[in-house]
Amino acid sequence: MTPFVTTEAKDSLCDRQQVLAWLTENVPAPRLQHILRVETMAAELALHHGLDVDRAAWAGLLHDLAKYFPPERLLSMAREAGLAITEVDEADPHLLHADVSALVARQQFGVTDEQVLAAVANHTLGRPGMDALSCVVFLADSLEPGRGQTVELEELRKVAQQNLQEAVWRVCDRTLLWLVDQHRLIHPRMILTRNWAMQVAPAKPKKSEKKGTAKV
Repeated sequence: MTPFVTTEAKDSLCDRQQVLAWLTENVPAPRLQHILRVETMAAELALHHGLDVDRAAWAGLLHDLAKYFPPERLLSMAREAGLAITEVDEADPHLLHADVSALVARQQFGVTDEQVLAAVANHTLGRPGMDALSCVVFLADSLEPGRGQTVELEELRKVAQQNLQEAVWRVCDRTLLWLVDQHRLIHPRMILTRNWAMQVAPAKPKKSEKKGTAKV
């Protein structure tokens, strides 16, 4: 089902069926369903905010290409590409899967659209100053329907329709609370993303006692 891919594939965008075939071989069925829901929600958010729907859908489809790469492969590919690797990345290489997914999109499928690649790379930790397309994919990954139907999630989905940056910092807060509660490492980039989004969002932060759940 491809309701949002409406234009001819550009040389910077890869063939959807080729990607789907690869994903079918390389990720479990439940993860593929998550990816398809992210593709759909990213396209819906892009349409709502007047962004390029095709780019949002492609980034959603490509976002978890490296999700199931073993830690050694994630670290090796990141080093080979010259990506910055923090001590937190070394301790938890899975945090590199977003950046490595962008590498796979470029190397395996010939994607050259820098906006799409950035949105893929930014979907887990975000990035200070990231553009609206990256915000859309970051939010779609966290808020797609398969994540649940709680009151908190429904509220965040409404915020995402109204203001992307406000939704980003609220999602970051939710994830950070979960990480603290689970005694997990926190990547400094997520903190930087959260602070940036809070500063640029028009809404004032509101206190909350709710705890969140992390991206999985």
